[in-house]
Amino acid sequence: MNYPVAPPQASNFAAQYDALFMTITALTVFFTVVVSACILFFVVRYREGNNVNRSNRVHDSKFVELVWTVPPTVLGLAIFVWGAMLFVEKRTPPKDATEIFVIGKRWMWHMQHPNGVRENNTLTVPLGQPIQLTMVSQDVIHAMYIPAFRVQYHVVPGRFTTLWFTPTQEGKYPLFCNMYCGTQHSEMGGYVYVVSPQKYAEFLASGGEMATGKPKSLAQQGADLYKRLNCVSCHKAQDDQYAPTLNGIAGTPRRLKDGTVALADDSYLREAILDPYKKITSGYDVTMPEYKNQLTEEQARTLIEYIKTLGVKEAPATP
Repeated sequence: MNYPVAPPQASNFAAQYDALFMTITALTVFFTVVVSACILFFVVRYREGNNVNRSNRVHDSKFVELVWTVPPTVLGLAIFVWGAMLFVEKRTPPKDATEIFVIGKRWMWHMQHPNGVRENNTLTVPLGQPIQLTMVSQDVIHAMYIPAFRVQYHVVPGRFTTLWFTPTQEGKYPLFCNMYCGTQHSEMGGYVYVVSPQKYAEFLASGGEMATGKPKSLAQQGADLYKRLNCVSCHKAQDDQYAPTLNGIAGTPRRLKDGTVALADDSYLREAILDPYKKITSGYDVTMPEYKNQLTEEQARTLIEYIKTLGVKEAPATP
């Protein structure tokens, strides 16, 4: 019978993670055996009643202290550096990664690809291409966990978190929620399908499992919602007395009313849409309506993607 020690190594992180894990495990076993053997030896040899010369007892030994201090310290620092380097790599997605938006909600995963294709509890990704998951929770704390990829990260309400990987083997791999999130937590799972780039392109072109026709991209859906909410009535091509322009805002520093500066990243834009009174732009007051209880996380994401496509702020007209 086949009982694998670990899941298959199906991502760029898997071999590195396994090497670190096995090294720590081997060192733990080695020192456990050495220390246990020493304890057993001294207990047996110097037990009460045993005829052993105890007249020349050693109370201190610099050599022994150095032996049990220096090598473990060096090994501990080496493991720390190794783990820190892997952590930094895991937390720094490449700039060319394909971004897929993920919503965790009790008790399912909802995925949306850049061109608008949606999936529930399944994630289809291309082989050999870096994938970045931008994740948010609609209710409680979840955790996206894909054992075969050796990746996991919390999915929390109120802010975006990211996780990335590059699939290295085609196949079907389980994904789980690895944070207890309620009575049906054990049912919050699904599968990742790693397919060839050609099949992935065909999957996107076909509209995926949830589309009823040619899907709109996230930015296109955001443009429709932007018009429906009549955002353009306040946010024009240039700043005015009613609201700042949104043209070219993404990724720029924003001066706030309290004098601080915030970067207009995805989390800032999300908060500005759903809870705009938290960080008010300098020169403006409480004028924008709150959309916290009116828009879903998915709708907020489409608006963010649309705002990121808006052009450069126009210069004010010369009188």
